[in-house]
Amino acid sequence: MHNWRGDLTGREGVVFNIQKYSIHDGPGIRTTVFLKGCPLKCEWCANPESINPYPEIFFREEKCNQCGKCLEACSLKAIILNENGVQIDRTKCNLCMKCEEVCPTGAISQIGKKMTLEEIVEEVMQDELFYRNSGGGVTISGGEPLYQARFTLNLLRECKDRRLHTALDTTGHVKWEILDEISNYTDLVLFDIKHLDSEIHQKDTGVGNELILKNLDKILKKRVTVWARIPVIPNFNNSQKYIETLAKFLSKKPFTKVSILNYHEWGKHKYKFLGRKYPLIEAHPLSDEELQAIQNIIESYGLEVTINY
Repeated sequence: MHNWRGDLTGREGVVFNIQKYSIHDGPGIRTTVFLKGCPLKCEWCANPESINPYPEIFFREEKCNQCGKCLEACSLKAIILNENGVQIDRTKCNLCMKCEEVCPTGAISQIGKKMTLEEIVEEVMQDELFYRNSGGGVTISGGEPLYQARFTLNLLRECKDRRLHTALDTTGHVKWEILDEISNYTDLVLFDIKHLDSEIHQKDTGVGNELILKNLDKILKKRVTVWARIPVIPNFNNSQKYIETLAKFLSKKPFTKVSILNYHEWGKHKYKFLGRKYPLIEAHPLSDEELQAIQNIIESYGLEVTINY
């Protein structure tokens, strides 16, 4: 029931995190700006709060003392208290966040906030010295940052105007015209490749991979550095047969680097905070030995491969 609408001017975006001193989203020390909104619905998503493009409610049940103040503050009766504790009907909620204002324990909080270009750039530039000394810069991530395409374009342009190294972390599922224009202000593209089989890709991410692979071929022809990022997910893309197929595919492309990203469960608790169920209950991270075996296969095709970077 939220009434959120995006800023069509591209001067304001919805951010769910700004991570400083990041060393895993490009070279050197970086600040990574995480934007909300993503066209994919990956079952293993570690940041489920990034999927919807608007601010949302986090409810940490373990912090709730059932004082009832949030019930009184909610004029839409979207919050009730029963034998199961406090329950939030998110279909009724309009994100007024009056419940957050009165919650004495911090059990209710807002994830995602509107920020202007000026606010983000000011925060990013606080660590300019670290970027200069380490060869770092700023990375725009998500979600899918191109979901807020105009804002991402303006943000990257502002950063380039300040002579910062810029990186874009993308799923590649976007109109080429958008990726093409934005890449003109991008020094490095971190391009996710989740699966080469479109039917499997569709089943586990909600979209096919045809557009993604077409955009990959096009971006590799531009004067921009591209790193391939491969999230390795149990029972999805970790079989030896698939890794061999993937390695052959990657070896025919001019990637500067390939990064293997191990599946992890760090974001599992966020699903509960958002009132959702975690899809991959039985999945577990790969062992160091399994990751090393994958790295060895891909490296045997002449590619530079890193793990979790």
